[in-house]
Amino acid sequence: MKALVLAGGTGSRLRPFTHSGTKQLLPIANKPVLFYGLESIAAAGITEVGLVVGDYADDIRRAVGAGGCAFGLDITYISQSRPLGLAHAVSLARDFLGDDDFLVYLGDNYLEDGVRDFVAHATLHPAAARLLVTSVPDPSAFGVAEVEDTGRVTRVEEKPACPRSDLALIGVYAFSPALHEAVRAIRPSARGELEITHAIQWLIADGQDVRAETTSSVWRDTGSVDDMLEVNRHVLDGLSGRLDGKVDPDSVVVGRVVLGEGAVVRGSRIIGPVLIGPGSVISNAFIGPYTSIGAACRVHDSSIETSVLLDRAAVECAGRIERSFIGRDAVVSAPRFPYAHRLVLGDHSKVQLHP
Repeated sequence: MKALVLAGGTGSRLRPFTHSGTKQLLPIANKPVLFYGLESIAAAGITEVGLVVGDYADDIRRAVGAGGCAFGLDITYISQSRPLGLAHAVSLARDFLGDDDFLVYLGDNYLEDGVRDFVAHATLHPAAARLLVTSVPDPSAFGVAEVEDTGRVTRVEEKPACPRSDLALIGVYAFSPALHEAVRAIRPSARGELEITHAIQWLIADGQDVRAETTSSVWRDTGSVDDMLEVNRHVLDGLSGRLDGKVDPDSVVVGRVVLGEGAVVRGSRIIGPVLIGPGSVISNAFIGPYTSIGAACRVHDSSIETSVLLDRAAVECAGRIERSFIGRDAVVSAPRFPYAHRLVLGDHSKVQLHP
């Protein structure tokens, strides 16, 4: 089995970050979300991966590497000039996929348990299509599957106004080569995209075997800042503490804290779980639980909790900050206020807060 990882989307809900980079490289616990998926695929025993990339192809190549050796994968890059749907991405990868069965994985997915079991079931029990689904409170925001007790899928629908099931497609699929015929047979939807749900429905209408597998694993599509913060919180819950940097005698570190090599903590209080990247400097500050701080950041005379700071961000004299996502090279500075700020700042931003 091969894998097709889709990393060409625009990420409109994560603007302004996606004006200057791709959403798949935004970090969860200081590691790009795309890496979690690639590691999961490697752990499932798949080695040949087609990585569909768009405008930020060069950024992804630099991060992942030309051949994916760091992940134990053989990666082929496939260019998609415009994000015209999941089925469109499959059509672009036709030569790479050949006549092999294949996994499709959305590159901005976080799935705690990975895809090892899903791939194993798909290999042992072949079907034209196998879908990974989960129960959600608002299925109208997703592709939805109607599934019999036997696991056979009778219908799929893209973002239905009146869902007939609460089982959402979560962006992990296993297909036989039969999908290629289905992709050729469908036409663009009203939004101008070749929908993977339409291709799956074509397989069902053609009488082919389409199956669903339900997962209770923690899952997010990380499509918004709130999703990113929630997944970051979840991953940090499993953190093991390690202090590779320096903590001065006037500082207090409590709980599970990872302090990267070359990082320095002076006159500060840190309550884990907290992750601080290499080369960062924390001075006269409070860093509260569920905060990830990237490499070479500066936090001075400020309080930060349940937030993410990307590499080289600086927060100085900014009072209390909560549930914020601050981009690379962004600078936040202000007099101390008696209330909290919530910030969503793109790369290279500069914000000055005044009374």
